Amino acid sequence: MTTAPRIHRIGSRSVLVDLPDLTTVMAWHAELTRAPLPGQIDVIAAACTLLVNTGSPRAARRAAEALRTFAPAPFQAGQATEVTVDVVYDGEDLSEAARLVGMSPEALVAWHTGTSWVGAFGGFAPGFTYCVPGDPADALDMPRRPSPRTAVPAGAVGLAGGFSAVYPRQSPGGWQLLGTTTTPMWDPSATPPALIAPGDRVAYRAVREHVEVTGSVRRSVESAPPSRPVMRVEDPGLLTLLQDLGRPGNGDLGVTESGAADGASARAANAAVGNESSLAVLENIGGLELRALVDTVVAVTGAQAPATVGGRPVALGAPALISAGETVIVGPATLGLRSYLAVRGGFTAGQVLGSAATDMLSGLGPEPVTGGTLSGAFRARGTTGTTVANPLRVGLRDGVTHAELRCVPGPRDDWFAGGVENLASRTWEVSGRSNRVGLRLDGDPLTRSRGGELASEGIIAGAVQVPADGLPVVFLRDHAVTGGYPVVAAVIAEDLDVAGQLPPGGTVRFIPVDPDTLTPII
Repeated sequence: MTTAPRIHRIGSRSVLVDLPDLTTVMAWHAELTRAPLPGQIDVIAAACTLLVNTGSPRAARRAAEALRTFAPAPFQAGQATEVTVDVVYDGEDLSEAARLVGMSPEALVAWHTGTSWVGAFGGFAPGFTYCVPGDPADALDMPRRPSPRTAVPAGAVGLAGGFSAVYPRQSPGGWQLLGTTTTPMWDPSATPPALIAPGDRVAYRAVREHVEVTGSVRRSVESAPPSRPVMRVEDPGLLTLLQDLGRPGNGDLGVTESGAADGASARAANAAVGNESSLAVLENIGGLELRALVDTVVAVTGAQAPATVGGRPVALGAPALISAGETVIVGPATLGLRSYLAVRGGFTAGQVLGSAATDMLSGLGPEPVTGGTLSGAFRARGTTGTTVANPLRVGLRDGVTHAELRCVPGPRDDWFAGGVENLASRTWEVSGRSNRVGLRLDGDPLTRSRGGELASEGIIAGAVQVPADGLPVVFLRDHAVTGGYPVVAAVIAEDLDVAGQLPPGGTVRFIPVDPDTLTPII
């Protein structure tokens, strides 16, 4: 490179680097994977950018400084694995995709199978790997569909831009679909769990019919630790999930961190019953009723909601003894959205990549809790725990839950008229279409000052992405690893728990801050 890279601070703990091409990205990615920066948790490659996630604002600041003079050697693929993907070329878009690049369908299939592909970087779902031709001269620039499909089936083989990839599970997508495969892209019991890793050589082979593959990996999990039945679910409310602190450091596999939407409340619930902070708790929306199967200790934190144990009121953050046969009831929230319930020893379930967190976007982890028996770890009798402060940090404004979220401008605030100032100048309402993937906001749309498409780049929890309709989406814990809409700002990591407590109908304002001092800059 002849010029210094453009460095962006993303939120308070991440750095995004603009690079000239994919070859340069792969060289940076290879070196940072081999020799991580101090405090580096994850490094995520994309078409023309590299995202470095760290564990603290200080580590992010130092990473930004180090990357200004970073000069890795040119990328050289190591000993690559050879991967063959059998494809039935029966895709819905085969004829249209061929027309778009001036080929017959037969010629397009011949090009796709005759090209030697290389795994470049992980995508928006576990096992989704962007592949590029090993020889750049073989590349085609395939336009995306004008309107993305709401559901692309698992095993679909697609093209977009200069990339080819397989959708490992059903998900939305706008790629041109050439065919289908039954070759599994993701196996959490394998090492690595993604079939195609960066640098692997990939060959697509045309077949006439699929070999049937039995079973499903939608919720494949590792074996659960030793446990015993501790609770029976009488009423799961609107949504109850098992959550812990997530699975950070797996962005290259297309796996986001996930974990409790309000991590502070999950930690507080565990602390109240004497657990380690990493143990699994229940995350609930809309109320919850459980019946104890053993004598144990429970605690409730998070949203302001009435809670009783054996009919006795219990304060949020206070441990409570519960006897076998008694019920613990958490009512609907009156302030905030999500309640957290911990049991002594923690709830247990099969794990994926060392975590029992339920990721609603990727399908990793346990299914949502709907009924039946919940298991917990064996735990010797001891103290009842200790009362902790409930860490809820939202308030009421005009009768609804309201919060102010601190954010760092960029990296693409220059794509919008007025930049981040327009985001911060208005009050936004949380849409009923929000979920653990992101808060969808309603209000006066932001206006683009720049046209065109943005190449997909790494995304963090807290990123405020703005789709074509101008209405921001604040990504939460189950966000995709990469995204293709511009990010006007990113909520700081220190306020993500607040964002996780905003219910539909709640309101939010954004406060732009300096990423190092966290002081307002507008």
